[in-house]
Amino acid sequence: MSEKFALRDALWLTILLLIGVHVAEAQQPKKVSRLGYLSNTDAASDSARAEGIRLALRERGYIEGQNIAIEYRYAEGKRDRAPELAAELVRLKVHIIVLAGGETWIQAAKNATKTIPIVMVSIGIDPVKAGVVKSLARPGGNVTGITALGRERGGKRLELLKEAVPKISRVAVLYDPANPSSVEVKENLPIAARALKLTILPSEARAADDFEKVFAAMSKERPDGLVVTGGTVMRPNRKRIAGFALKSRLPSVSSSEEFVDAGGLMSYAADDADNYRRVAIYVDKILKGAKPGDLPVEQPTKFELVINLKTAQQIGVTITQKVLARADRVIR
Repeated sequence: MSEKFALRDALWLTILLLIGVHVAEAQQPKKVSRLGYLSNTDAASDSARAEGIRLALRERGYIEGQNIAIEYRYAEGKRDRAPELAAELVRLKVHIIVLAGGETWIQAAKNATKTIPIVMVSIGIDPVKAGVVKSLARPGGNVTGITALGRERGGKRLELLKEAVPKISRVAVLYDPANPSSVEVKENLPIAARALKLTILPSEARAADDFEKVFAAMSKERPDGLVVTGGTVMRPNRKRIAGFALKSRLPSVSSSEEFVDAGGLMSYAADDADNYRRVAIYVDKILKGAKPGDLPVEQPTKFELVINLKTAQQIGVTITQKVLARADRVIR
């Protein structure tokens, strides 16, 4: 009988010990990874991009407020704030910096830290030429991520605009000369324009205050098409630009899908949702021990053509079926 009791007591002791272990494990605080998010624009303009990255991280098991904390910093288009905001994230001792900005912001982040991994989000520069990484295949250092590269895509947008509206001949190009992608306007677009028998009319906008003056000067040039480039000046002002294009009855094309949602005619750009998923993969690998210098810098592989048929109707344009059939999304 005593053996039975001894066995029963031992069994209960084992159960109690196991329960204690589980309770102790449950009480252990979960490790929370800290992510720094540095954007070159403002929170409202960047909301789709930031939310896309949050959702992509969630798909990989990283839930904000549970096992990951995200520190958001927005430069609101002010390049001189880049060093200050990058240094702030470094002082917060984040584990990774996700950087949604151009060369100025990457260099600022690199100057602020040589050890914290930096993941670029579809940056429109050549990071090798800019000296950000040693090579795309083996970046070295603490920077990796996704680069848009491909300046020829500006020529592709011009080609799509011509295909969609064959009658155009004079195309205004709205750009910020301080943006690294402005090289495309000076070097690549003129070549594409000559092949398409189009005349390019460059229009510079360096700040939000420039637009009224730029629009007035542009109207005098009498363009019959408009190309809108990207950057920190254009992105927050997409509604104003789209409004001008509508008022002037100008068929327009941009590198931003959001421009089309705001009333622009067309956009052709890398698939943001796909880029966000890939950024989350970088973050996941680095948090699990991978070194950023060993993770190849990638380029977008998926592109989207978006067309706003409401806008087409408003400005009296009929999009050719050939182009319409290729659209990934159509706003009706």
